Amino acid sequence: MSLTDWIVLGGTLLAIVLYGVFKSGSNKNIDQYLGSRSLPWYHVGLSVMATQASAITFLSAPGQAYGDGMRFVQFYFGLPLAMIVLCVTFVPIFHKLKVYTAYEFLEQRFDLKTRTLTSLLFLIQRGLSTGITIYAPSIILSGILHINTTYTTLFIGGLVLFYTVYGGSKAVSYTQLLQMSIIFSGMFLAGLFVVMLMPADVGFIKSIKIAGNLGRMNIIDWKFDPDNRYNIWSGIIGGFFLQLSYFGTDQSQVGRYLTGSTVGQSRLGLIMNGLLKIPMQFLILLVGVLVFSFYQFNRPPVFFNNYEVEQVKKSTYAPQFNYLERQYTEAFKQKRIKADELSKAIDSNNPENVARAKDALKLANVQSGIIRQDAIAVIKKNNEKANVDDTNYVFLTFVTHYLPKGLIGLLIAIIFLASMGSTASGLNSLASTSVIDFYRRIINPNAADKSYVVASRLATIFWGLVCIAMALYASKIGNLLEAVNQLGSYIYGTILGVFVVAFYIKRINGTSVFIAAVITEVIICVMGYYNAVAYLWLNAIGCFGVIIIAGIFTIFSKPNLPAPKTEA
Repeated sequence: MSLTDWIVLGGTLLAIVLYGVFKSGSNKNIDQYLGSRSLPWYHVGLSVMATQASAITFLSAPGQAYGDGMRFVQFYFGLPLAMIVLCVTFVPIFHKLKVYTAYEFLEQRFDLKTRTLTSLLFLIQRGLSTGITIYAPSIILSGILHINTTYTTLFIGGLVLFYTVYGGSKAVSYTQLLQMSIIFSGMFLAGLFVVMLMPADVGFIKSIKIAGNLGRMNIIDWKFDPDNRYNIWSGIIGGFFLQLSYFGTDQSQVGRYLTGSTVGQSRLGLIMNGLLKIPMQFLILLVGVLVFSFYQFNRPPVFFNNYEVEQVKKSTYAPQFNYLERQYTEAFKQKRIKADELSKAIDSNNPENVARAKDALKLANVQSGIIRQDAIAVIKKNNEKANVDDTNYVFLTFVTHYLPKGLIGLLIAIIFLASMGSTASGLNSLASTSVIDFYRRIINPNAADKSYVVASRLATIFWGLVCIAMALYASKIGNLLEAVNQLGSYIYGTILGVFVVAFYIKRINGTSVFIAAVITEVIICVMGYYNAVAYLWLNAIGCFGVIIIAGIFTIFSKPNLPAPKTEA
């Protein structure tokens, strides 16, 4: 990067940290630190969106669309319905009880062991996911500075840890408001520059048509297939259960909308998220599709992870890899000719010409892909542990090679900001759950507020170190965006089932739901391990599994039914 880019990157990151620390002020009690209920709806909405839109979204989603098209957007189709259910049921109960964590309600409804189990499941899932979000921007610094990801992971983790420890929940919410404003602007500029860098006769509409002819505008798939990860049915049904559990039972999100000053403000923030999230994700994926069209006319690297390429070029396999690169260049020249022919065919409005040119360009892409696979095989020969999934590097490569000075620094700052916001929310939720559900409830229930604030800061530091350690082992999991959602699907359905029973099925007691949750979680992990169904369906299976098994245990056990203490 140029000096200008470094100045933009450093200045943006410094401004965000200082702004969060300044706006949050000092936190003198546990309410201010973990869940200050003072923010308006637009703060809540942007904070909720920023928590979900981590660096993984902006780093991996364009790469996902580059390789697989737009179909991932169906993952979010269940989100608006989930927001409605949350606004009607979850938000008023959590506000009425004035809880810090979602799991406090479960003890009032069931018992301590059920609360502890769900809290523990959350800590496992969120700890692993937060580690992945720390790893995402370390990829960027590693690629720019050509250094090991260990050092960049420690830097990013330490930076986020500082202002999260100092400012708590309020600092996270204030910084996320500014982050989302910068993120929206930066991604719009990135999409604009992709189109501007296209050949003169290829504009936005034609770029979309070219991508569509090559199978990248596959927005909706109506075919029901339980093994297909992304179709409209898995998105609406499986996605609904995943989003409902994520926003309704994951403390990283519950903690965000509990910062709303009233029930109405929290509801408006969630509705805002439900209305904006699908268009936002659509546009981010569309940027990836545009990058795909761009690389039909401009030679992409044979492998997007430049660190792995540098390693193989320093090895004894360098001549073999260099030969494949030359072959790849020659193959691209032919592909460029076929891309120009498709562009002209689209202008002619002749379906036969378009079909002929489309098939020729598809064949050219297949031929380039064969050479690319041979190059990846050489990388693997050089290092069996090499990361050969480069989808996380596609958008980063485009940004660093083609965008003007200053904008490169801004877009990389955007990815850092997204990581900081998501990681800070994750650390804050891990700390609040640890302190409220374990330290204050079980270990030290009668301490002063100051003691809980200190414990919260110490818990944040602890989980920060744990997540940084996890991030060091995140390089082998493939596309980060899919990995995070797949990991969540192993646990979210079970937790959601516990909450559904708590809210709606008053005859089921704590022991029954506890046993059902344990059995269901084992079943889900086994199904996930053997890939029994596409991972989105695990959320619905987990939820219904808890309900059905708990119901069976209740029928065949002696009733022990304390009256519920809350009403929805």
